[in-house]
Amino acid sequence: MQQSKLGLDFEKVGYAKGVSKKIAEEVQLFVDNYTTVAVERTLCRLLGIDGVDVNGVPLPNVLIDELKNKGVLSQGVMFFLGNAIVETGLNPQEIAEEVANGTIEITKLPINNLDAIHLAIKPFVNESIDKIIARKTKRENYINTIGEGTKPYLYVIVATGNIYEDVVQAEAAARQGADIIAVIRTTGQSLLDFVPYGATTEGFGGTVATQENFRIMRTALDKVGEDIGRYIRLCNYCSGLCMPEIAAMGALEGLDVMLNDALYGILFRDINMQRTIVDQYFSRVLNGFAGVIINTGEDNYLTTADAFQEAHTVLASDFINEQLALVAGIPEEQMGLGHAFEMDPDLENGFLYELSQAQMTREIFPKAPLKYMPPTKFMTGNVFKGHVQDALFNQIAIWTGQGLQLLGMLTEAIHTPFMSDRYLSIENAKYIFNNMKNIGDEMEFKDGGIIRTRAQKVLGDAIELLEKIEKVGLFTALEKGIFADIKRPLNGGKGLAGVVEKGANYYNPFVAIMNKKLN
Repeated sequence: MQQSKLGLDFEKVGYAKGVSKKIAEEVQLFVDNYTTVAVERTLCRLLGIDGVDVNGVPLPNVLIDELKNKGVLSQGVMFFLGNAIVETGLNPQEIAEEVANGTIEITKLPINNLDAIHLAIKPFVNESIDKIIARKTKRENYINTIGEGTKPYLYVIVATGNIYEDVVQAEAAARQGADIIAVIRTTGQSLLDFVPYGATTEGFGGTVATQENFRIMRTALDKVGEDIGRYIRLCNYCSGLCMPEIAAMGALEGLDVMLNDALYGILFRDINMQRTIVDQYFSRVLNGFAGVIINTGEDNYLTTADAFQEAHTVLASDFINEQLALVAGIPEEQMGLGHAFEMDPDLENGFLYELSQAQMTREIFPKAPLKYMPPTKFMTGNVFKGHVQDALFNQIAIWTGQGLQLLGMLTEAIHTPFMSDRYLSIENAKYIFNNMKNIGDEMEFKDGGIIRTRAQKVLGDAIELLEKIEKVGLFTALEKGIFADIKRPLNGGKGLAGVVEKGANYYNPFVAIMNKKLN
């Protein structure tokens, strides 16, 4: 039986996970019956379709828009591509180019039998699977030969807008001690219903997520990792309207960590819940298979809601996200479930409450490489106070054994960090992690004290919330504003028009293949 430093009742934890499993299973009943334009574009990319037409429109969009405009998307792109391969002998890339040029009307070709269609598409599916396995193996070989940093991984951001400048900053950060480089995505990209193409040198608040940019950064990090003798993980974002597409690009280009949370998109980007829940499932199948650690966005709840009063909503969401990830085949070891150090610095004993929350999250999800987010809401521009806030945050991380430590910047709330800011943040974390390395092994918490009492209350409140969500279902709970004090309508938001019910000929072999290999 697992022992709890907080005196947590693990029967209650098990009960909470059981309730969350029911919530996730109900969601999955919906997911299994629908596809989206993003899922179908993802299948195109997995089959090797890339590039743009004469107007700069990505070929996956050209093909899926053609099916959607003809009212046949419900049958799925694999059906039409497989049929076109049988009829023309062309490969998927060539077929997409012919559709873009107007020389093939893919929906008007004679229809072959399903066995022939599935057989025609199989070699391209297998080739894609082999590419992703090769990428995963390359990561594992690096870790087994040159090694990697110890947990908590030091996780820092680059966000210049120019991928080539991002590389310069990322290399510097790796040499300074960073273990994970997150290339922040340009503002607003999550709301684009297409993935831009090629290397980019302009972006606002971040750099455009493209497959070529992924390749450029992965190549650079592999080179610097070999030089310094430590594998450097690459993080980007597959949230938003192109969630599964970007997950596929990450799987093919060797990303290690991806921001992946439908709840975040619903609450903070007003993406339609039906659309993004379906997109999330396939994106998580891909991430799970590729060995990518997902990051969930519960920390964001505390930017709009009070971190002390609403701590239980973060825990409840972690419970639900864990079960949604398990349904998609993601092992616990790849679940970077999110939480954050976001309590008001003026709150008396705030450090104790933060410590309680972090220890509780660690105990409830013991195998997960938890993603711990730094203070942002109460950063004021006072860099000296901000550096102290980040130091307290780092202390809790090493004390409670967090997995992915997104380092706070003393200049948070002033500007995108300079290399010098990043260096100071890395130095701060390394100093504290070294000096307090085994504090978690040495310290116990007083029975009946502030820390234990707080954790038990948060767990109890989270269970109450989960029971309410189970009664009404996750979609209705989101409509009621149960997370982050934000209400979203079932049929509102962005992207609903891209959701279609699956038809009789619908076919997506990747899910079965990837889940089978995972299990």
